[in-house]
This record gives sequence, structure tokens and C-alpha cells, in this order.
Amino acid sequence: MGEIFLKRSLKRNYYILVTVVFIGFLLFGISENVRGPAIPKIQDDFKIGEAQLGLLLALNSLGFLLACTYTSVLANKIGIKATATLAFVAMALSGVCLFASTSFSYLVASFFFLYIGNGMLEIALAIIAAQIFKNHTGTMMNLSHFFYGLGSTLAPVMAASLMGWEVAGGELGWRYMYMLVLSLSILPIIPTLLARFSKEDEDEGEEKTSFQKLVKDRVAWMIVLILTFGSTAELATASWLVNYYVHVFDWSIEDASKVLSLFFFFFMLARLFLGPVTDKMGYARSILLFSLISGVCGIVGIILGNHGAFAIALAGAGIAPIYPTIMALLAKRYKKGTGTAIAFSVSIMGIGSVIFNLFIGFFIEGLNMITDYFGVFYGMNIGMQIGFALIITTPFACVISCLFLSKLLNKEEEV
Repeated sequence: MGEIFLKRSLKRNYYILVTVVFIGFLLFGISENVRGPAIPKIQDDFKIGEAQLGLLLALNSLGFLLACTYTSVLANKIGIKATATLAFVAMALSGVCLFASTSFSYLVASFFFLYIGNGMLEIALAIIAAQIFKNHTGTMMNLSHFFYGLGSTLAPVMAASLMGWEVAGGELGWRYMYMLVLSLSILPIIPTLLARFSKEDEDEGEEKTSFQKLVKDRVAWMIVLILTFGSTAELATASWLVNYYVHVFDWSIEDASKVLSLFFFFFMLARLFLGPVTDKMGYARSILLFSLISGVCGIVGIILGNHGAFAIALAGAGIAPIYPTIMALLAKRYKKGTGTAIAFSVSIMGIGSVIFNLFIGFFIEGLNMITDYFGVFYGMNIGMQIGFALIITTPFACVISCLFLSKLLNKEEEV
């Protein structure tokens, strides 16, 4: 009888943990991608250009990076339960801070705080997922991140709709939208507090794998490159796609937001259905194939210009499996130290995101200033066109990195 009770208890706890992971990724996707429709409104309110916007996005990535560097250590000190709870609380409080932002510096600090919470949540959920998904890891990791895709799909349309609500004779606006959306982060705190988490696996992992060992591991660096390029393609597209169609082709924010939602709709479907493919095909090969598909779709979308929205959206299907498949690869390769491997990879990825966001923002504004000064391509926003082309074709860098990764894994007889 006692054994039956124990099995039921373990099974119930497993379902609670799965609930925390799924809801956590859903809210993570929503919180990250409501910014697409909000950015043009924020630019208008604070009178900021593309360079300042690039700085804002870079500092967001810096906050995310900072959280990633200490979250694994924090989880070992206070436990993964407390760490995940703190992440949800930080995200909810950041909504209040964004609502109260009265200056650009206050806005930057509020977004920085939000991405501290996002970074903590990302690492916490990845550690929990690695602990509980021991079988069919690629499938389950993609299924978990499907909920991120679902949240990301809902986010642009939700944000555009909420901002347009008529309240007391005026629109609700981006401030109230952020506060309402981020207040949802309070909900998963309840199952998080009810769940029981494994402490032993984390401790054992930390003893076996260190940052020093990973720095010397060429495979780890190839994984970092793929993760960086794949995440840059995903996050930068989410940040700049709406601006691209609004400023280059004079679309409305609502119509451009629909393209972003379609991007994440394909993104979501890919994570729902392609997980088993990654387990059967192999992680490196599947990432290479999906990255190639995404890059081709991006090129077609850029060439077609105003009529290429569907191809741009379809690129999301190729980008989607990259991140969760890399997480599955880390969980399989670094079984005794997954938390450290994830923290290392995501931290370096964060540095890449900071650099890329800064580069894109200054590149767009700088190129537009040059073309306007010399009177060429006047009014065409050529900087935005070329900058977005660089973003949407980033998956080709994943293809090259995957070729090197496959070569290294072949040498180790791991493929």
C-alpha cells in the first residue's frame, strides 16, 4: 500500500512540475513578445530613434545575460523552487515599473528588471525540464517550448488589441497593457510552491561539470554559436518585424502584428510536431536542416518585399526547433551538470544578443543618415531593409556552425 501511495505521489508531483514548465514557458513567450506592437508606441511617447531602441534592446539582453550567469548558482544555494518563484514575482513587479515609467532612463531600468526575471525563469525552467524529461528528451523539450511559441503567437495580437481598448474616453495604451499582461506571472507561483524538486541531481551535476571545463570544450562552443545565432534570429525578428513593415511599407501596427503572430504560429506548430523528428534524425542534423529552411524562407521574403510576409512568417517554423533541440543536446551530453551547461550556453548567447542588438540599432540609423545625406534611396528606409535582411537570414550562420558541430561529434563517435 505504501509503495502504491509513493508511486501516486511521485506521479502527481511529476504532473505539477510539468504544469509549472508548460505555464512558465507560456508566460515567458507572452512577456517577451508583447513588445513587438508596443515598440512603435514607446518610440513615439519617448521620441527615441533606432539607435536608442537598439540600446534599449541590448540592455534587455544584458539583463537577461546577468540573470543567466547567477541563476544556476542561486538555484543551488536557495533551491530551484525559491528561484522559480522569485522569477515569477520579478516579472509581475516589472509590469508595475513599466506602467510607472516617466522617462527613458526609467523605462530602460524597468525593461532591464523584466529581463532579469525572464533570464531567471529561462534557466529555472530549463533545469526543471532537464530533471523531469529523461526519456524522449528532444520531443519533450520541443513540446515544452511549444508553449513558449503559443504565448509568442498570442502576444502580438493580444498586445495590439489591449492597447487599442477604449477606456474612459481614451486608449488603454502600452503601459496598462504591460501591467495587465505581466500580472499573469502571479498564477504559476501556486503550483511552483506545491511541487517538490530534486536537489540531489543539481548538486551532482555541479560537481561534475564546471565553467572551466566547458570553456575548453570545442563542442560546447559550437553549441553556443548555434544557440546564439538561432536565438538571435528568433528574438531579433520578434523585436524588429513590426517596425520593418510599419516603417518600410507603411503597414498599420495591427496588420504588422498579425504577421508577427503568424510567424509565431508556424513557430508554435513546429515545436509541437517536429520534436520526434529531432529524436529520430539526430540533434545536429535536424538543426542544420531546419536552419537551412528558415534561411531560404527569409531570403524569399526579403526579395518579395511587401508581398513576402508569408515567407517571413514561415521562417519561424525553421527557427523554432533550434533552441529546444540544443537544450536536449545539452541534457544528453552533460547529464551530470546540465544546469551548469545551460547557464554557460545561455550566458554566452546573451552576450551575442547584446552585441547584435546594438549593432542592428546603430546600423539601421547610421545607414539611413548616410543615404539621406547623399540623397540616395531617399524615403526608402534602406537601413531598416538591410538590417532586417541581416536578422532574418541569420539561420545560415546556424547551418555553418552545425557542419562544424557534426564534424566534432563524428570524431567523438557521438552522432
